[in-house]
Amino acid sequence: MQGDEPLIDPALVRRCAELLADRRDCVMSTAAHPIAELADFLNPNVVKVVLDAAGRALYFTRAPVPWWRDGFQAGVSALPVPAPLRHLGLYGYRAGFLRRFPTLPPAPLEQCEALEQLRVLWHGERIAVHVAAHGPGPGVDTPEDLARVRALFAAAAASA
Repeated sequence: MQGDEPLIDPALVRRCAELLADRRDCVMSTAAHPIAELADFLNPNVVKVVLDAAGRALYFTRAPVPWWRDGFQAGVSALPVPAPLRHLGLYGYRAGFLRRFPTLPPAPLEQCEALEQLRVLWHGERIAVHVAAHGPGPGVDTPEDLARVRALFAAAAASA
């Protein structure tokens, strides 16, 4: 799990581990959830993932995808249907792939988007994605996000 998702539920971590055990066709697992807010969809700090019919990642991006061609003709004012998916900073790896990953050359798209999981897809490997019903709470991508999460921890400590 990446440190920028401090509010991830341990059950979600367990589900990603189970998914990797169940999906022998994938070298990694991760998680996503439907995006509910237009601002998150448009935010480049919120990474989006597009899946295939088998629940494997096709692409990760900072851009608003899928692009709802007919719905966005007059400007982006609503979310596409079905809801786009926000990628969560949680990864499960097969041990052999984890040893091999650092030896793979960086992918051009990885360098463009600054998303290391694109290296996996570039080199022809598959990533299984668990779609959770909702997100884990705010992630930490900016100083403002950090302040918000610190406030949540302080409020929880004060009420304990």
